[in-house]
Amino acid sequence: MNNSLPPKSTSRPPEKDFTAGGIFDLAEKPRGTTGDHDLDDRLKDLASTWVDDERKRDLVAGLLMTSLKIGRDNTGMGDLKMLHRALREMRHANKVFQAYRHVRKVSVFGSARTHSGMPAYHSAEAFSQRMVEEGFMVITGAGDGIMGAAQRGAGREQSFGLNIRLPFEQSANDTIVGDEKLVTFNYFFTRKLSFVKEADAVALFPGGFGTMDEMFESITLIQTGKASILPVVLVDEPGGTYWSTFFAFVREHLYGHGLISQEDMSLIHITDNVDEAVRVITTFYKVFHSYRHVKERTVFRIKRKLTPAAVTKLNTDFADIIKAPLEQATALPEEQNEEGISHLPRLIGTMKHGEYGRWRQLIDAINMAQVIPAKL
Repeated sequence: MNNSLPPKSTSRPPEKDFTAGGIFDLAEKPRGTTGDHDLDDRLKDLASTWVDDERKRDLVAGLLMTSLKIGRDNTGMGDLKMLHRALREMRHANKVFQAYRHVRKVSVFGSARTHSGMPAYHSAEAFSQRMVEEGFMVITGAGDGIMGAAQRGAGREQSFGLNIRLPFEQSANDTIVGDEKLVTFNYFFTRKLSFVKEADAVALFPGGFGTMDEMFESITLIQTGKASILPVVLVDEPGGTYWSTFFAFVREHLYGHGLISQEDMSLIHITDNVDEAVRVITTFYKVFHSYRHVKERTVFRIKRKLTPAAVTKLNTDFADIIKAPLEQATALPEEQNEEGISHLPRLIGTMKHGEYGRWRQLIDAINMAQVIPAKL
């Protein structure tokens, strides 16, 4: 158990790519031009005088080029305001999270209408308290109900609040109001990006349309490979049937009609027990750390080296999704932009994409595999 979190980092934050390498593989130099090469050069010079990091200057110049091209696209005032505000919101949220990138986080969703006398409220509060004890920070929508319970369980110092500005005022809950880690968004899409981008796990308690929206968003991004696989836990109140009823629908209609695969159902875990929910998340990171695509190869970063027999068993048991066998190795040169994890052992192979439910099963198997004992 870890009852205290690492302090706010003042050093260069670790890179985070929630797409598992998709963003890192994008070109670092801006594509295209404003159409005026002299202006392009002036923008690059401006970026050079403003940005210290040499690798980032071309991308900043590219942002300036894109902004100017939007201005010449006969873009309406409404769209200009939306694009400007969206970028401002993403920039502010990124700045808030940046100093805490070294701490794992869980995004918690659930109804704002759940009051403090309801069992689900107490489950959310207990869950967040337990996750903080395990070294995680908690991200909520900053409102009341389940969000307020989770915020209360985590405490002000160990949580973030991502509030949304609504026509009917949604104020932040008492725990997070006034904190530097409270971010208020105008747009749901920028808010949802932060929920997914910054999370290492997702926990959903009973809720309405918004909760279901966040659940399907998370699962869809993972199922399609647009976001890294992470634990998605649906937590009911003790003895509750909210999520089991939902899963019965998934099994009968989505799987039953061939709309999803059997393996896709491995992407979610349903429980009415807080201890089990915590265990599912922490076990996911027992040996496994993260993964990244590097060209045609996939690199699984692990905390401990596996025994040769364990690697052989993984290649045998998951031959249906492993195109070129997994081999233990060290970090690839392309991973050098991810400081802080280059020392971790690797399992590197070529994987079949598209069957991410099976990938989740592979990660579970990695966590259960025999590791080489640490030297005393």
